[in-house]
Amino acid sequence: QVHLVESGGGLVQSGGSLRLACAASGSGFTINTMGWYRQPPGKQRELVASITNSGSANYADSVKGRFTISRDNSKNTVYLQMSSLKPGDTAVYYCNAQAFSIASIHRDRPQLLNYWGQGTQVTVSS
Repeated sequence: QVHLVESGGGLVQSGGSLRLACAASGSGFTINTMGWYRQPPGKQRELVASITNSGSANYADSVKGRFTISRDNSKNTVYLQMSSLKPGDTAVYYCNAQAFSIASIHRDRPQLLNYWGQGTQVTVSS
């Protein structure tokens, strides 16, 4: 089991910055890709940014150049540095981790599962 805890959300004025963090805890797993998703009011959840365990990152076009995703593999933690925030960035932000269970690897049947944090509210005022 993987448990994800997000932190760093809050209220910020447009043009401001926030840094989100998500720490994965548990046992019997190895983390693969981690990422951040968001769900604006009345809309579906969408990918914001993701990063592989080797450090390769990708971003949604809407945040490219403004957001930076990074990770600390030793801590199983992923970060999202958000700058030049806009009201359109207002959403609940969710941490995601794709993880292999060690047991599934031992069975030669690796199973990649998605785990989600509880979400943290980011509100950008105009």
